Amino acid sequence: QVQLVESGGGLVQAGGSLRLSCAASGRTFSSYVMGWFRQAPGKEREFVAAINWSGSITSHADSVKGRFTISRDNAKNTVYLQMNSLKPEDTAVYYCAASAKGWGRESGLYAYWGQGTQVTVSS
Repeated sequence: QVQLVESGGGLVQAGGSLRLSCAASGRTFSSYVMGWFRQAPGKEREFVAAINWSGSITSHADSVKGRFTISRDNAKNTVYLQMNSLKPEDTAVYYCAASAKGWGRESGLYAYWGQGTQVTVSS
């Protein structure tokens, strides 16, 4: 099992940047595909980005491509989401998730979830 704790959320003006971190417990962190998802009020949870075990393969949702970057540091058991050029529509609770079932954008692949961190972008 793995436990996930997100940090780095907050309030930022449109055009600004934030970096989210997700610290994982457990010695098998490097074996998991890691993902970031978000959920805005009244909307379904949606995929944001994913990264494979080594960090050599990443995938980003079209809505964030070119603005957000996922990365990981297996030595620190941490995955990051660098968010630049933030827009008000990026406002949501952001969740870190871990998948032992393989690569993909479907939330059902991810068995382990953090508690979420709020990101609010003001216009």
